[in-house]
Amino acid sequence: MSIQKIVEQALQDGYLTPAMEAEVGRICNTASELSIEEYMALDRLMGSLLTGEVVVLPRKQFINVMEELVLSAAIARVAEIEATSDQTLDVGDIAAYALNRLPPLYATTEEGANFQRNKAKEELDELIGKQVEEAIGRYLDRPEFYPERQVLGKTSGSETLSQVSSLLEAYAPRFETSGN
Repeated sequence: MSIQKIVEQALQDGYLTPAMEAEVGRICNTASELSIEEYMALDRLMGSLLTGEVVVLPRKQFINVMEELVLSAAIARVAEIEATSDQTLDVGDIAAYALNRLPPLYATTEEGANFQRNKAKEELDELIGKQVEEAIGRYLDRPEFYPERQVLGKTSGSETLSQVSSLLEAYAPRFETSGN
């Protein structure tokens, strides 16, 4: 979506959502130069934000306490295993496997997070340990399939361009890359 369309939508609705705000930021960060129309739209948005014609919707802040509990357990066990063997384990893979088998514990305040931590330590500590152990066992027994898989968030721009180019070659073999 363009900056102009986002601003039009915000003016029509009377609010700017976090997604709209993020998209404007992404466009501004990736564009080498903004057009006059884009600058005018941003100026119009800024003016409407200052007058209150458009309000920014707050982002809902929340955490899944289970993530920190599982990560702590996984890091401790992985450190023990790696210290006593020549195995190298991926904490992210292990935590994701365990988290997929445990209930989420969301909180929106520090008090809520502390409540969830205490509840988990009383009621779920053993289950968390069991799931982390199972995840480690599965990780160690897994076949080495898809060695080319890529970790989330670790691709560079040139790697992404290469992936898109490969997809085009696979799905559009007669696609011409020349400007004719």
